[in-house]
Amino acid sequence: VLFSIYPILQIINISLRPGDQLYTTDLRLIPKGATLAAYRAILVDKPFPTWVRNSLLVSLSTAMVGVALASLGGYAFSRLRFRARGAALQGILVTQMFPATMLLLPLYMIMRKLQLVDTLLGVVIAYVATALPFCIWTMKGYYDTIPQDLEEAALIDGASHLGAFWRVTLPLSAPALVITALFSFMTGWSEFIVARVLLPSAELHTLPLGLESLATTYQTEWANYAAGSVLVCIPVVALFLILSRYLVSGLTLGGVKG
Repeated sequence: VLFSIYPILQIINISLRPGDQLYTTDLRLIPKGATLAAYRAILVDKPFPTWVRNSLLVSLSTAMVGVALASLGGYAFSRLRFRARGAALQGILVTQMFPATMLLLPLYMIMRKLQLVDTLLGVVIAYVATALPFCIWTMKGYYDTIPQDLEEAALIDGASHLGAFWRVTLPLSAPALVITALFSFMTGWSEFIVARVLLPSAELHTLPLGLESLATTYQTEWANYAAGSVLVCIPVVALFLILSRYLVSGLTLGGVKG
């Protein structure tokens, strides 16, 4: 815990230091002469609201599309038996072996042909494609734990297959849906490399790109950088705290069958 928390405390400490006390041997959490000038500079002098807006648009869109596709794809792999089902599952899993840096060139060429370079839509499509394999496997594993008898009972009562999925299976899959949504949201919120390649325009920068712009050739605004990092972490930490009970059940129940 100490090894995990120390870097976070150090970032908070740097964000509170005055401009002339960037390098110090003081080990206190709240430095001498602590100031919120860095937070004021980030929120007022920098286009931080624009970065937040772009990140929210990308992250929420990635989460919604990711949940919609993964919930349907995972259900198909869990309940249906079709030709090449096993090969398709293995193929989806193999895609997770390739790092994002290896995919940058073909991804950029595809987006350029589709005229989606320097658009938020192109970044959303790239993030959904990156997060979807993990999300499909998560949803598939959780659907396997839900007895098919419940759906069969709904079919006997007159529901269609889609109706049984929508009214019975999907509500019971809330923990897995939360896992999928959070993972998809995090993919869009914290990713840097793909966004750096696909979003050259400053007005479309997301939060990671905005923070990177604080590091110039001759000077790095470390206090502002640290303050921005703290502000970026707050929404994610809040989401984890709010959804913690769903996260625990989703991660445990989705890993076993029966």
